[in-house]
Amino acid sequence: MPTVREIFDYINSLAPFATQESWDNSGLLLGDPDKKVSRVSLALDTTTKTVRAAKENGAELMITHHPVIFSPAKKILAGSVPYELLTNGISAISAHTCLDSAEGGVNDTLAAILELEDIYPLELDGTDTPLVRVGRLKAPMSGDEFAKHVKAKLGCSLRLANAGNTISTVAVCGGSLSSLTYELIGKVDAFVTGDLTHHYFIDAADSGLTAVAAGHFETENPVITVLADKLSRQFPDVEFTVINQENPVVYY
Repeated sequence: MPTVREIFDYINSLAPFATQESWDNSGLLLGDPDKKVSRVSLALDTTTKTVRAAKENGAELMITHHPVIFSPAKKILAGSVPYELLTNGISAISAHTCLDSAEGGVNDTLAAILELEDIYPLELDGTDTPLVRVGRLKAPMSGDEFAKHVKAKLGCSLRLANAGNTISTVAVCGGSLSSLTYELIGKVDAFVTGDLTHHYFIDAADSGLTAVAAGHFETENPVITVLADKLSRQFPDVEFTVINQENPVVYY
């Protein structure tokens, strides 16, 4: 059986932790790097529910996209997620922005789901690494047609600021990096991300950029299955289980 360290090293080969954004906290965040691993649970988020599922799966390791520890923790008490992981002998690896920018990571996966072609990374001033992916639609669409396309492919509810332009080139960035919106104006016809605030929507549409907020969860969660498949091929003796996590945000 491999150790936590060996699985960490493999993830590092796919999405080098050194490439994470300066504000991020990716890596092995809890546990024993030398512990042998036979069962691993994967999820987008480390929550009370996903930790409970990992415990039920008998996991020795939990791998998530969002860091289990992000801001400095001043205390860890019984019932908290870190406490429950540690007391149940479950190590935790989080691959956040390093997986966003990695080849085959969050944003390549998102671009592929949206059926973009000729996909390439775009370097922008607002990030340390090229998080954004740009691609071309198979055929041009109107803003409304594109919104329906995104909704169908991601199975999501979304918000659209339609600039009234014809959409051929699309930039994607899963999660929430609305600050990149201004840098994309004039470079692409549309921007798909997880979250956008009111004023970014207005400024984008006024500047000729159709903007789509398709949900933080929906734009990032697909990569978890992709990562699990890669890990399963690399470590065939380990049982990798993707936790069936539902979006904690409900739309009424």
